[in-house]
Amino acid sequence: MDVPTPRPTTVAATFRAAARLLAANGLYQGGDYFPNALSDKDTPYASRPLSIPAALRCAVVGDPRSYSLLADEALMVLGDRLVVDEEGPEYRDLFGLEDHVDDWADMDGRTTECAVAVLYAAADATAVSL
Repeated sequence: MDVPTPRPTTVAATFRAAARLLAANGLYQGGDYFPNALSDKDTPYASRPLSIPAALRCAVVGDPRSYSLLADEALMVLGDRLVVDEEGPEYRDLFGLEDHVDDWADMDGRTTECAVAVLYAAADATAVSL
């Protein structure tokens, strides 16, 4: 019997769920949401390394390519927290923030552990600010 995975309902819970996905499967770096995006149709998304935006979406809706208001809100909050080359996001629209978060994650030396730590820190900061 398949037990459904509870989905997060807050931004803080979204960060924590995405962190758990990355901790279990790894951070995917390289410009796409996950490896073998077009060629592997058998491996469940939640079992693959994911980019941070993909992990946020997968945590909320189970599909890293599906949009949701909650995942988008989490992406906006995270985009405002991260700095790339001493700068914030160039564009404040959803795609600009997604690119900014991806650029942060793709920096040389960035590890899965670092991404997980940032997601947990964002969850704690978001939960405190409510």
